[in-house]
Amino acid sequence: MWTVCVPGWGAMMVAGTLLLYGTLDVAYFARMMYTVAKARYFRKKICILDTTEVQSWCLLTDIDTLLYHMNNARYLRELDFARADYYERSGLYANIKAAGGSVLQAATTIRYRRYLKPFTKFTITSKAIFWDEKTFFMEHEFIGPGGFVHAVALCRQRIIDTSVAAIAELLLQLHCSGSCKSPPEKMPSELELWVQSNELSSAKLRPTAPALPSLEPHPLSCGEIIPKVE
Repeated sequence: MWTVCVPGWGAMMVAGTLLLYGTLDVAYFARMMYTVAKARYFRKKICILDTTEVQSWCLLTDIDTLLYHMNNARYLRELDFARADYYERSGLYANIKAAGGSVLQAATTIRYRRYLKPFTKFTITSKAIFWDEKTFFMEHEFIGPGGFVHAVALCRQRIIDTSVAAIAELLLQLHCSGSCKSPPEKMPSELELWVQSNELSSAKLRPTAPALPSLEPHPLSCGEIIPKVE
């Protein structure tokens, strides 16, 4: 019978490693630190109106139990790295922190168009599509081989204890100097409808929620639906 002798320190290292990987998503935090460091020191700074790109792969750790496409939850995980790259390169996060503020993810919606197969390389694009005093909206696309958009996500970040509109204006003056396109003055129609949906959901979950407004078509120029209170 074979006997394996493991020194005490070796057994402690093995046990510590198993405990670490069992209680902490080591790969996530390691990749996040790499993404932030790369964006901060090695990638070009951008205007907040620019579209950023990050590259990634669908690996075996990303697939679902059917073993032939990326798990739906992994798309949202990948967005963390795309947003970190955008926030770092645009200077948005640093200025929010300098102003005493913080960022919270308030809502996300994603539409899957075609699955990503294992060992497929894809690109995530990120761009700002609207902001106000307390909210910053971004759109992300998962682009696979041939330029096909596999998924589209909308994200709503809530900015706490500072004005993101004032910070965005400052960044536009510092980094763009009028050379960029004009900042968005109005919500895109699909974003406006999504925000309305979020507000209806919030109203329903409040303990003393009033009667929910019903939605009916209204002939507005952008084709949105407005709430009507009975």
